[in-house]
Amino acid sequence: MSNELIATGGFVALFALMLVRVPIGIAMGLVGIGGFGAVVGMGPALNLLSQSPISTITDFNLTLIPFFVLMGVLATNSGMSSELFRAGRAWLGGFRGGLGLASVGACAGFAAICGSSVATAATMTKVAYPEMKSAGYPDDVSTGIIAAGGTLGILIPPSVVLAVYGFITEQDIGVLFVAGIVPGILAVLLYMLTVRVWYASKLPEGEVFHLGAAVRSLRGVWAVGLLFVAVILSIYFGIVTATEAAAAGAFLTALIGLARGRLNASSLLDSLVEALRTSVAIYVVLIGATLFGYFLAITQVPQELTQFLIDLGVGKYGTLLLIMAMFLIMGCFLDAMAMIILMVPIVFPVITELGFDPIWFGVIIVMTVELGLITPPVGMNVFVINSIAARVSLPTIFRGVLPFVAIDVVRLILLIAFPGIVLFLPSGMQ
Repeated sequence: MSNELIATGGFVALFALMLVRVPIGIAMGLVGIGGFGAVVGMGPALNLLSQSPISTITDFNLTLIPFFVLMGVLATNSGMSSELFRAGRAWLGGFRGGLGLASVGACAGFAAICGSSVATAATMTKVAYPEMKSAGYPDDVSTGIIAAGGTLGILIPPSVVLAVYGFITEQDIGVLFVAGIVPGILAVLLYMLTVRVWYASKLPEGEVFHLGAAVRSLRGVWAVGLLFVAVILSIYFGIVTATEAAAAGAFLTALIGLARGRLNASSLLDSLVEALRTSVAIYVVLIGATLFGYFLAITQVPQELTQFLIDLGVGKYGTLLLIMAMFLIMGCFLDAMAMIILMVPIVFPVITELGFDPIWFGVIIVMTVELGLITPPVGMNVFVINSIAARVSLPTIFRGVLPFVAIDVVRLILLIAFPGIVLFLPSGMQ
Protein backbone atom coordinates (compact mmCIF):
# COMPACT_ATOMS: atom_id res chain seq x y z
CA MET A 1 0.00 0.00 0.00
CA SER A 2 1.40 3.41 -0.99
CA ASN A 3 2.11 6.15 1.53
CA GLU A 4 -0.40 8.40 -0.24
CA LEU A 5 -3.16 5.85 0.23
CA ILE A 6 -2.23 5.31 3.87
CA ALA A 7 -2.23 9.07 4.49
CA THR A 8 -5.66 9.44 2.85
CA GLY A 9 -7.01 6.57 4.92
CA GLY A 10 -5.55 8.18 8.04
CA PHE A 11 -7.36 11.48 7.46
CA VAL A 12 -10.61 9.68 6.69
CA ALA A 13 -10.26 7.70 9.92
CA LEU A 14 -9.43 10.86 11.88
CA PHE A 15 -12.51 12.75 10.73
CA ALA A 16 -14.67 9.65 11.22
CA LEU A 17 -13.50 9.38 14.83
CA MET A 18 -14.17 13.08 15.42
CA LEU A 19 -17.59 12.69 13.81
CA VAL A 20 -18.54 10.08 16.43
CA ARG A 21 -17.29 12.49 19.13
CA VAL A 22 -14.02 10.81 20.02
CA PRO A 23 -11.89 13.55 21.68
CA ILE A 24 -9.52 15.01 19.11
CA GLY A 25 -6.37 14.27 21.12
CA ILE A 26 -7.25 10.60 21.41
CA ALA A 27 -8.38 10.44 17.76
CA MET A 28 -5.10 11.95 16.55
CA GLY A 29 -3.08 9.61 18.76
CA LEU A 30 -4.91 6.50 17.54
CA VAL A 31 -4.58 7.46 13.86
CA GLY A 32 -0.98 8.53 14.35
CA ILE A 33 0.08 5.22 15.89
CA GLY A 34 -2.02 3.15 13.49
CA GLY A 35 -0.77 5.01 10.44
CA PHE A 36 2.86 4.98 11.58
CA GLY A 37 2.54 1.24 12.20
CA ALA A 38 1.05 0.70 8.74
CA VAL A 39 4.13 2.29 7.16
CA VAL A 40 7.03 0.99 9.29
CA GLY A 41 5.48 -1.74 11.44
CA MET A 42 3.75 -1.87 14.82
CA GLY A 43 6.97 -2.51 16.75
CA PRO A 44 8.43 0.95 16.01
CA ALA A 45 4.96 2.47 16.41
CA LEU A 46 4.60 1.05 19.93
CA ASN A 47 8.10 2.28 20.79
CA LEU A 48 6.98 5.72 19.63
CA LEU A 49 3.92 5.45 21.87
CA SER A 50 6.12 4.69 24.88
CA GLN A 51 8.48 7.61 24.29
CA SER A 52 6.52 10.49 22.73
CA PRO A 53 4.06 11.21 25.58
CA ILE A 54 6.88 11.45 28.11
CA SER A 55 8.95 13.76 25.92
CA THR A 56 5.91 16.02 25.35
CA ILE A 57 4.94 16.23 29.02
CA THR A 58 8.51 16.94 30.13
CA ASP A 59 9.23 19.57 27.46
CA PHE A 60 10.36 22.66 29.40
CA ASN A 61 8.86 25.08 26.88
CA LEU A 62 5.40 23.59 27.39
CA THR A 63 5.39 24.00 31.16
CA LEU A 64 4.19 27.56 30.62
CA ILE A 65 0.75 26.20 29.63
CA PRO A 66 -0.34 24.99 33.10
CA PHE A 67 1.12 28.13 34.67
CA PHE A 68 -0.83 30.47 32.39
CA VAL A 69 -3.96 28.35 32.80
CA LEU A 70 -3.57 28.60 36.57
CA MET A 71 -3.01 32.35 36.28
CA GLY A 72 -6.33 32.74 34.44
CA VAL A 73 -8.23 30.54 36.90
CA LEU A 74 -6.83 32.42 39.90
CA ALA A 75 -7.69 35.76 38.27
CA THR A 76 -11.27 34.60 37.67
CA ASN A 77 -11.70 33.29 41.21
CA SER A 78 -10.21 36.52 42.58
CA GLY A 79 -12.97 38.59 41.00
CA MET A 80 -10.66 40.53 38.68
CA SER A 81 -13.10 40.24 35.79
CA SER A 82 -15.81 42.13 37.68
CA GLU A 83 -13.35 44.86 38.61
CA LEU A 84 -12.30 45.27 34.99
CA PHE A 85 -15.89 45.71 33.87
CA ARG A 86 -16.66 48.21 36.65
CA ALA A 87 -13.59 50.26 35.73
CA GLY A 88 -14.53 50.18 32.04
CA ARG A 89 -18.06 51.25 32.90
CA ALA A 90 -16.81 54.11 35.07
CA TRP A 91 -14.59 55.50 32.31
CA LEU A 92 -16.57 54.65 29.16
CA GLY A 93 -20.14 54.50 30.42
CA GLY A 94 -20.72 58.17 29.57
CA PHE A 95 -20.67 57.41 25.83
CA ARG A 96 -23.60 56.05 23.89
CA GLY A 97 -23.08 52.31 24.02
CA GLY A 98 -20.71 52.76 26.95
CA LEU A 99 -21.49 49.38 28.48
CA GLY A 100 -20.61 47.73 25.18
CA LEU A 101 -17.32 49.62 25.10
CA ALA A 102 -16.69 48.64 28.71
CA SER A 103 -17.34 44.99 27.85
CA VAL A 104 -14.78 45.05 25.03
CA GLY A 105 -12.24 46.73 27.31
CA ALA A 106 -12.92 44.23 30.11
CA CYS A 107 -12.52 41.33 27.68
CA ALA A 108 -9.16 42.75 26.58
CA GLY A 109 -8.00 43.23 30.16
CA PHE A 110 -9.07 39.75 31.18
CA ALA A 111 -7.46 38.25 28.05
CA ALA A 112 -4.17 39.78 29.19
CA ILE A 113 -4.15 37.53 32.25
CA CYS A 114 -6.16 34.56 31.00
CA GLY A 115 -5.06 33.36 27.57
CA SER A 116 -8.30 31.54 26.71
CA SER A 117 -11.09 32.82 24.49
CA VAL A 118 -13.69 30.42 25.84
CA ALA A 119 -12.88 31.38 29.44
CA THR A 120 -12.98 35.09 28.54
CA ALA A 121 -16.37 34.76 26.82
CA ALA A 122 -17.85 32.67 29.64
CA THR A 123 -16.60 34.99 32.38
CA MET A 124 -17.75 38.18 30.67
CA THR A 125 -21.17 36.72 29.91
CA LYS A 126 -21.70 36.29 33.64
CA VAL A 127 -20.36 39.76 34.44
CA ALA A 128 -21.41 42.03 31.56
CA TYR A 129 -24.50 40.50 29.96
CA PRO A 130 -26.85 41.08 32.96
CA GLU A 131 -25.71 44.71 33.14
CA MET A 132 -26.32 45.33 29.45
CA LYS A 133 -29.64 43.50 29.62
CA SER A 134 -30.89 45.68 32.46
CA ALA A 135 -29.70 48.82 30.64
CA GLY A 136 -31.90 47.99 27.63
CA TYR A 137 -29.33 46.58 25.20
CA PRO A 138 -30.82 44.25 22.55
CA ASP A 139 -29.80 40.63 23.07
CA ASP A 140 -28.10 40.33 19.70
CA VAL A 141 -25.95 43.39 20.40
CA SER A 142 -24.91 42.47 23.94
CA THR A 143 -24.10 38.83 23.22
CA GLY A 144 -22.42 39.71 19.92
CA ILE A 145 -20.12 42.16 21.71
CA ILE A 146 -19.16 39.56 24.32
CA ALA A 147 -18.64 36.79 21.74
CA ALA A 148 -16.34 38.99 19.68
CA GLY A 149 -14.55 40.40 22.72
CA GLY A 150 -13.93 36.88 23.94
CA THR A 151 -11.85 36.09 20.86
CA LEU A 152 -9.20 38.48 22.20
CA GLY A 153 -8.29 35.73 24.68
CA ILE A 154 -6.25 33.80 22.12
CA LEU A 155 -4.44 36.83 20.67
CA ILE A 156 -3.59 39.25 23.46
CA PRO A 157 -0.68 37.67 25.34
CA PRO A 158 -0.34 35.43 27.20
CA SER A 159 -2.11 33.20 24.68
CA VAL A 160 -2.23 29.43 25.09
CA VAL A 161 -2.97 28.99 21.37
CA LEU A 162 0.06 31.11 20.38
CA ALA A 163 2.16 29.04 22.80
CA VAL A 164 1.00 25.82 21.15
CA TYR A 165 1.77 27.29 17.71
CA GLY A 166 5.26 28.15 18.94
CA PHE A 167 5.75 24.61 20.23
CA ILE A 168 4.63 23.01 16.96
CA THR A 169 6.71 25.29 14.73
CA GLU A 170 9.69 25.61 17.11
CA GLN A 171 9.37 29.40 17.29
CA ASP A 172 10.23 31.52 20.31
CA ILE A 173 7.02 31.73 22.35
CA GLY A 174 8.07 34.96 24.03
CA VAL A 175 8.55 36.64 20.64
CA LEU A 176 5.11 35.39 19.57
CA PHE A 177 3.54 36.90 22.69
CA VAL A 178 5.12 40.27 22.00
CA ALA A 179 4.04 40.08 18.34
CA GLY A 180 0.43 39.71 19.45
CA ILE A 181 0.34 42.97 21.44
CA VAL A 182 -0.22 45.54 18.65
CA PRO A 183 -2.70 43.39 16.67
CA GLY A 184 -4.55 42.84 19.96
CA ILE A 185 -4.73 46.57 20.66
CA LEU A 186 -5.85 47.15 17.06
CA ALA A 187 -8.62 44.57 17.56
CA VAL A 188 -9.84 46.33 20.70
CA LEU A 189 -9.98 49.70 18.95
CA LEU A 190 -11.77 48.29 15.89
CA TYR A 191 -14.30 46.43 18.05
CA MET A 192 -15.01 49.63 19.98
CA LEU A 193 -15.38 51.52 16.70
CA THR A 194 -17.87 48.88 15.54
CA VAL A 195 -19.92 49.32 18.71
CA ARG A 196 -19.95 53.09 18.31
CA VAL A 197 -20.67 53.20 14.57
CA TRP A 198 -22.61 50.08 13.62
CA TYR A 199 -24.83 49.82 16.68
CA ALA A 200 -25.17 53.53 17.49
CA SER A 201 -28.87 53.69 16.70
CA LYS A 202 -29.70 50.58 18.77
CA LEU A 203 -27.91 51.56 21.96
CA PRO A 204 -29.15 53.70 24.85
CA GLU A 205 -27.66 57.01 25.88
CA GLY A 206 -24.62 56.90 28.11
CA GLU A 207 -24.62 57.23 31.89
CA VAL A 208 -23.57 60.34 33.78
CA PHE A 209 -19.78 60.48 34.03
CA HIS A 210 -18.22 61.05 37.46
CA LEU A 211 -14.48 61.67 37.45
CA GLY A 212 -14.10 60.76 41.11
CA ALA A 213 -15.82 57.40 40.64
CA ALA A 214 -13.75 56.73 37.54
CA VAL A 215 -10.49 57.40 39.39
CA ARG A 216 -11.59 55.26 42.32
CA SER A 217 -12.38 52.38 39.96
CA LEU A 218 -8.71 52.14 39.04
CA ARG A 219 -7.96 50.85 42.52
CA GLY A 220 -9.60 47.60 41.53
CA VAL A 221 -7.64 47.02 38.33
CA TRP A 222 -4.08 47.78 39.39
CA ALA A 223 -3.50 44.05 39.87
CA VAL A 224 -4.32 43.30 36.23
CA GLY A 225 -1.98 46.02 35.02
CA LEU A 226 0.79 44.82 37.33
CA LEU A 227 0.45 41.23 36.14
CA PHE A 228 0.45 42.16 32.46
CA VAL A 229 3.45 44.46 32.80
CA ALA A 230 5.37 41.97 34.94
CA VAL A 231 4.83 39.13 32.49
CA ILE A 232 5.14 40.86 29.11
CA LEU A 233 7.85 43.43 29.86
CA SER A 234 10.04 40.83 31.54
CA ILE A 235 9.80 38.74 28.36
CA TYR A 236 10.31 41.73 26.05
CA PHE A 237 13.50 42.89 27.75
CA GLY A 238 14.90 39.37 27.98
CA ILE A 239 14.87 39.27 31.78
CA VAL A 240 13.14 35.89 31.88
CA THR A 241 11.91 33.25 29.44
CA ALA A 242 8.21 32.88 28.65
CA THR A 243 8.06 29.82 30.92
CA GLU A 244 9.65 31.67 33.83
CA ALA A 245 7.30 34.61 33.27
CA ALA A 246 4.33 32.24 33.35
CA ALA A 247 5.45 30.77 36.67
CA ALA A 248 6.00 34.24 38.11
CA GLY A 249 2.60 35.40 36.83
CA ALA A 250 0.77 32.49 38.45
CA PHE A 251 2.60 33.06 41.73
CA LEU A 252 1.89 36.82 41.70
CA THR A 253 -1.79 36.24 40.91
CA ALA A 254 -2.13 33.85 43.86
CA LEU A 255 -0.22 36.24 46.12
CA ILE A 256 -2.39 39.22 45.14
CA GLY A 257 -5.59 37.20 45.60
CA LEU A 258 -4.51 36.04 49.06
CA ALA A 259 -3.31 39.51 50.12
CA ARG A 260 -6.62 41.11 49.08
CA GLY A 261 -8.65 38.45 50.83
CA ARG A 262 -10.15 37.21 47.55
CA LEU A 263 -8.59 33.75 47.87
CA ASN A 264 -8.35 31.37 50.80
CA ALA A 265 -6.99 27.86 51.23
CA SER A 266 -10.19 26.29 49.89
CA SER A 267 -10.54 28.49 46.79
CA LEU A 268 -6.82 28.17 46.10
CA LEU A 269 -7.12 24.39 46.12
CA ASP A 270 -10.19 24.57 43.87
CA SER A 271 -8.23 26.77 41.46
CA LEU A 272 -5.35 24.30 41.36
CA VAL A 273 -7.71 21.42 40.62
CA GLU A 274 -9.51 23.36 37.86
CA ALA A 275 -6.21 24.41 36.27
CA LEU A 276 -4.96 20.82 36.46
CA ARG A 277 -8.01 19.49 34.65
CA THR A 278 -7.73 22.07 31.89
CA SER A 279 -3.98 21.54 31.51
CA VAL A 280 -4.37 17.76 31.30
CA ALA A 281 -6.95 18.16 28.54
CA ILE A 282 -4.53 20.39 26.59
CA TYR A 283 -1.64 17.96 27.10
CA VAL A 284 -3.73 15.04 25.82
CA VAL A 285 -4.34 16.99 22.62
CA LEU A 286 -0.65 17.87 22.34
CA ILE A 287 0.41 14.26 22.80
CA GLY A 288 -2.05 13.17 20.13
CA ALA A 289 -0.79 15.91 17.83
CA THR A 290 2.82 14.81 18.33
CA LEU A 291 1.97 11.21 17.44
CA PHE A 292 -0.06 12.34 14.43
CA GLY A 293 2.86 14.54 13.41
CA TYR A 294 5.16 11.51 13.18
CA PHE A 295 2.58 9.86 10.93
CA LEU A 296 2.49 12.94 8.68
CA ALA A 297 6.28 13.04 8.53
CA ILE A 298 6.63 9.37 7.56
CA THR A 299 4.04 9.70 4.79
CA GLN A 300 5.52 13.05 3.61
CA VAL A 301 2.10 14.75 3.46
CA PRO A 302 3.48 18.25 4.29
CA GLN A 303 6.13 18.02 1.59
CA GLU A 304 3.65 16.88 -1.03
CA LEU A 305 1.13 19.57 -0.07
CA THR A 306 3.88 22.18 -0.29
CA GLN A 307 4.76 21.10 -3.81
CA PHE A 308 1.09 20.91 -4.83
CA LEU A 309 0.27 24.44 -3.65
CA ILE A 310 3.40 25.90 -5.21
CA ASP A 311 2.63 24.18 -8.51
CA LEU A 312 -0.80 25.85 -8.60
CA GLY A 313 0.96 29.02 -9.72
CA VAL A 314 -1.28 31.43 -7.77
CA GLY A 315 1.63 33.27 -6.17
CA LYS A 316 2.66 33.47 -2.54
CA TYR A 317 -0.28 35.60 -1.44
CA GLY A 318 -2.74 33.51 -3.41
CA THR A 319 -1.40 30.44 -1.63
CA LEU A 320 -1.68 32.24 1.72
CA LEU A 321 -5.34 33.04 0.98
CA LEU A 322 -5.99 29.37 0.14
CA ILE A 323 -4.49 28.30 3.46
CA MET A 324 -6.51 30.89 5.37
CA ALA A 325 -9.65 29.72 3.55
CA MET A 326 -8.94 26.17 4.72
CA PHE A 327 -8.71 27.40 8.31
CA LEU A 328 -11.95 29.36 7.97
CA ILE A 329 -13.81 26.35 6.60
CA MET A 330 -12.45 24.06 9.31
CA GLY A 331 -13.34 26.70 11.88
CA CYS A 332 -16.97 25.89 11.17
CA PHE A 333 -16.40 22.41 12.60
CA LEU A 334 -13.40 22.47 14.97
CA ASP A 335 -12.34 24.60 17.92
CA ALA A 336 -9.29 26.88 17.85
CA MET A 337 -6.83 24.53 19.52
CA ALA A 338 -7.85 21.62 17.30
CA MET A 339 -7.37 23.68 14.14
CA ILE A 340 -3.90 24.86 15.13
CA ILE A 341 -2.74 21.41 16.18
CA LEU A 342 -4.17 19.61 13.16
CA MET A 343 -3.39 22.06 10.36
CA VAL A 344 -0.22 23.95 11.27
CA PRO A 345 2.14 20.96 10.91
CA ILE A 346 0.73 20.44 7.42
CA VAL A 347 0.79 24.02 6.11
CA PHE A 348 3.83 25.42 7.94
CA PRO A 349 6.35 23.97 5.44
CA VAL A 350 4.41 25.78 2.71
CA ILE A 351 4.72 29.06 4.57
CA THR A 352 8.46 28.72 5.10
CA GLU A 353 8.98 27.65 1.49
CA LEU A 354 7.18 30.80 0.30
CA GLY A 355 9.36 33.00 2.51
CA PHE A 356 6.73 34.30 4.93
CA ASP A 357 7.90 35.24 8.41
CA PRO A 358 6.84 32.44 10.83
CA ILE A 359 6.16 34.88 13.68
CA TRP A 360 3.95 37.04 11.45
CA PHE A 361 2.16 33.94 10.14
CA GLY A 362 1.51 32.77 13.71
CA VAL A 363 -0.38 35.97 14.51
CA ILE A 364 -2.21 35.93 11.17
CA ILE A 365 -3.35 32.34 11.53
CA VAL A 366 -4.44 32.82 15.15
CA MET A 367 -6.55 35.77 13.98
CA THR A 368 -8.03 33.54 11.28
CA VAL A 369 -8.80 30.95 13.93
CA GLU A 370 -10.52 33.69 15.94
CA LEU A 371 -13.11 33.97 13.19
CA GLY A 372 -13.91 30.30 13.64
CA LEU A 373 -14.86 31.01 17.26
CA ILE A 374 -17.74 33.26 16.22
CA THR A 375 -18.87 31.88 12.84
CA PRO A 376 -21.58 29.25 12.28
CA PRO A 377 -22.31 26.40 12.53
CA VAL A 378 -20.00 25.78 15.52
CA GLY A 379 -18.74 29.13 16.83
CA MET A 380 -17.39 27.93 20.16
CA ASN A 381 -17.75 31.32 21.86
CA VAL A 382 -21.35 31.55 20.67
CA PHE A 383 -22.21 28.16 22.14
CA VAL A 384 -20.52 29.05 25.44
CA ILE A 385 -22.54 32.27 25.71
CA ASN A 386 -25.74 30.41 24.79
CA SER A 387 -25.09 27.87 27.56
CA ILE A 388 -24.94 30.68 30.13
CA ALA A 389 -27.51 33.11 28.67
CA ALA A 390 -29.85 30.28 27.70
CA ARG A 391 -32.77 32.58 26.85
CA VAL A 392 -30.83 34.05 23.93
CA SER A 393 -31.06 31.85 20.84
CA LEU A 394 -28.04 30.86 18.77
CA PRO A 395 -29.30 32.69 15.63
CA THR A 396 -29.64 35.86 17.71
CA ILE A 397 -26.04 35.65 18.91
CA PHE A 398 -24.72 34.85 15.44
CA ARG A 399 -26.62 37.87 14.08
CA GLY A 400 -24.93 40.05 16.67
CA VAL A 401 -21.40 38.97 15.77
CA LEU A 402 -21.68 39.58 12.01
CA PRO A 403 -20.37 43.18 12.13
CA PHE A 404 -17.38 41.98 14.17
CA VAL A 405 -16.65 39.24 11.64
CA ALA A 406 -16.58 41.93 8.95
CA ILE A 407 -14.19 44.13 10.93
CA ASP A 408 -11.96 41.12 11.63
CA VAL A 409 -11.63 40.59 7.89
CA VAL A 410 -10.59 44.24 7.54
CA ARG A 411 -8.00 43.75 10.30
CA LEU A 412 -6.59 40.67 8.57
CA ILE A 413 -6.23 42.60 5.31
CA LEU A 414 -4.36 45.38 7.13
CA LEU A 415 -1.90 42.99 8.77
CA ILE A 416 -1.27 41.10 5.54
CA ALA A 417 -0.69 44.34 3.65
CA PHE A 418 1.48 45.83 6.40
CA PRO A 419 3.36 43.01 8.21
CA GLY A 420 5.38 45.61 10.11
CA ILE A 421 2.35 46.14 12.36
CA VAL A 422 3.04 42.66 13.75
CA LEU A 423 6.82 42.61 13.56
CA PHE A 424 8.04 45.99 14.73
CA LEU A 425 7.76 45.21 18.46
CA PRO A 426 9.50 41.81 18.21
CA SER A 427 12.29 43.41 16.16
CA GLY A 428 13.26 45.44 19.24
CA MET A 429 13.57 42.48 21.60
CA GLN A 430 16.94 41.73 23.16
